[in-house]
Amino acid sequence: MVKDMDWKTYYKERLVTAEEAISHIHDGDRVVTSFGCSEPIGIENAMVENYERFHDVQIVSMLTLGDTPWVDEKVRGHFSFNSFFASASNRQAIADGIADFTTCHFYEIPSVLKDVIKPRVAIMSVSPPDENGHVSLGTNVDYILSTLSYCDVKIAQVNKYVPNAQGEAVRNVSEFDFFVEIDRPLPEVPSVAITEVERQIGKNCASLVNDGDCIQLGIGGIPNAICEELKNKKDLGLHSEMVGDGVVDLIKSGVINNSRKNIHRGKSVLGFAFGTKKLFDFMDGNKDIEMHPIEYLNYPPVIAQNDNFVSINSCLQIDLHGQVVSDTIGLKQFSGVGGQVDFVRGATMSKGGKSVIAMPSTAKGGTVSRIVPVISEHSAITTTRNDVNYVVTEYGIAQLKGQTVKNRARALIKIAHPKFRDELCEIFERRYGEKF
Repeated sequence: MVKDMDWKTYYKERLVTAEEAISHIHDGDRVVTSFGCSEPIGIENAMVENYERFHDVQIVSMLTLGDTPWVDEKVRGHFSFNSFFASASNRQAIADGIADFTTCHFYEIPSVLKDVIKPRVAIMSVSPPDENGHVSLGTNVDYILSTLSYCDVKIAQVNKYVPNAQGEAVRNVSEFDFFVEIDRPLPEVPSVAITEVERQIGKNCASLVNDGDCIQLGIGGIPNAICEELKNKKDLGLHSEMVGDGVVDLIKSGVINNSRKNIHRGKSVLGFAFGTKKLFDFMDGNKDIEMHPIEYLNYPPVIAQNDNFVSINSCLQIDLHGQVVSDTIGLKQFSGVGGQVDFVRGATMSKGGKSVIAMPSTAKGGTVSRIVPVISEHSAITTTRNDVNYVVTEYGIAQLKGQTVKNRARALIKIAHPKFRDELCEIFERRYGEKF
């Protein structure tokens, strides 16, 4: 807290232009930024416009929703990029070695940043200060909150569009070194139309959720379909690293009321939000939604404190052993590990908990089966066969935990797309020497 002066004086004395703020970045620095809907784009734009002033500066971040200017040819030698989660604008740069990728369980990212990467500068988005000198980190607390405790330079882009999210998102202005006022609408992740395949997957997943369960969801077509199918449930809890717009109606209707949670009872707890203005407005000043740092929120023993926890995540491919590939396609980094393993293990540790891996049975317009005899060459396993419990496609549910390797394979083949089942059966019979 500010002791020797009132917060307004402190804020005014540290209110600078973007150009002045970035002058405190030194050659050779590692700079960590908030990501997604909270990306401090205004300050980043100033850095790119003045790229020739910088040399050998590494930008460290996670999922980028728009362009990734740090991988452009013109900034080579001035900026480089290290990502925890590949996206459309930087996948090729990672594959080409232009950008770096760091693989890590999500709950460990704060410690990896502090102890291994060691950024000197942190840049993040915040809401304007209130009458008490408090700002909010808005849509993203995740790994960025912990940087306030150790980075030498903390720069806040003050943006009126950042929602006044509650919980650990609320910070005092004294925790920051410089403020740059740049108002611009937040990047959005609009909901997409739910396909019939996703709708059926949603029904299958929802059948595993009982009244009173605590759930974790992601974003995209399948989570949106699951939200649609949960509308008749009662007393659900929400403890999720991220959410999209789909949860808004469930909370408003009382389906999610967190009344049976063991910890944070009565509160929906999140690490970050990926949605649109609908979600941002709902979060603004909402004391029933609490933001918490990812090293706490995603820590499996914390997750497990809520009984009957159901985690639902997606993947790209699964083999007949039950090994899950979620973030690579061969040698190419497609996305990132994120919190999948955190929540799979947390749900498994929860009393009455269930972990679910949900996916369409095919990819590439139905030409490729996602359930395969062996993982594609060079792909990295995200979730081991020993961790996997339920696997869901539009064709049903396979329960793998505690099953023999033969029965795991049988269960997975039964939920594969029909046009690939005969081939999978033949491989099963050659592998195990018995009829399917």
